[in-house]
Amino acid sequence: MFSFMKDWFDKTYENLLQEGIENPPKHVAIIQDGNRRYAQKYGIEREKGHREGAKTTESVLEWCKNIGVEELTLYVFSTENFSRSKEEQKELFGLIELKLNEIIEVEMKEYERVRVKIIGQIERFPKSLRDSARKLENQTIENKDFKLNIALGYGGRDEMLDAAKKMACCVREGEIKIEDIDNEMIESRFYKHKIRDVDLIIRTGGDERTSNFLPWHANGNEAAVFFCTPYWPGFTKIDFLRGIRTYEYREKTWQMTRTDRAIAIIQTMIKVEIGEARNVAKRLKGHIPENILEEMIDEIEKEEKVV
Repeated sequence: MFSFMKDWFDKTYENLLQEGIENPPKHVAIIQDGNRRYAQKYGIEREKGHREGAKTTESVLEWCKNIGVEELTLYVFSTENFSRSKEEQKELFGLIELKLNEIIEVEMKEYERVRVKIIGQIERFPKSLRDSARKLENQTIENKDFKLNIALGYGGRDEMLDAAKKMACCVREGEIKIEDIDNEMIESRFYKHKIRDVDLIIRTGGDERTSNFLPWHANGNEAAVFFCTPYWPGFTKIDFLRGIRTYEYREKTWQMTRTDRAIAIIQTMIKVEIGEARNVAKRLKGHIPENILEEMIDEIEKEEKVV
């Protein structure tokens, strides 16, 4: 009876959270932490913990597609993970390769219209895994509906350092001038594939840090961050939706703050220079609610008549 009531409550809460989503993030990045601790907690083999985590990954892909997320980046294997024991690395390499091959086999069904990209130092992995990764990328290259980025051998600092070295070489060779360097030029030197800025980072397992994950794309975009305590294999749709709602709440708060500041600036300018105030108000179109913008322009016009 208790189990039935809990399931009913969880489903009801899940539906409530999902129905309240109005503006989901376009790009979600997830740090899947806690597979080993999950295995230890439940007294199962470490490899079993990793396999349970892989099942969660499959579910998250569906959750993202269902609510309108357009791009998902998964932190599958970091550069720091190369410091793990050879035995565990072998287990992880085997599981990663298995999942890549499974996606290849069922791509026309469950993963239809998903484009897969691999980011990171893929050359550090065994040849068979590299071959599977390249095959998957080539097989899904024409898919447009959803983007799945799999971070393998990824480290944010390494990515930025490598880009800096490439830029320095280009300057030394006279290919570019220092004053010509811009954001787009730097991004073009990042790992193989270009990805959009991150809107939301989710980390499971209880740690409150982003662990060198996509610093350029997340920190530069001031991405929202949602930390939660469940280990990755125990991460549920409710946890996921709470992360999405956290992002939405943060965005609404920021929008209100930007709107309040814009109104204050224009109201001040009205008292100083009416013509310039109108120009500023029009330039803010798209950044503040349309009804508020119209009210401010009406107020400017009224001031003009008074003058």
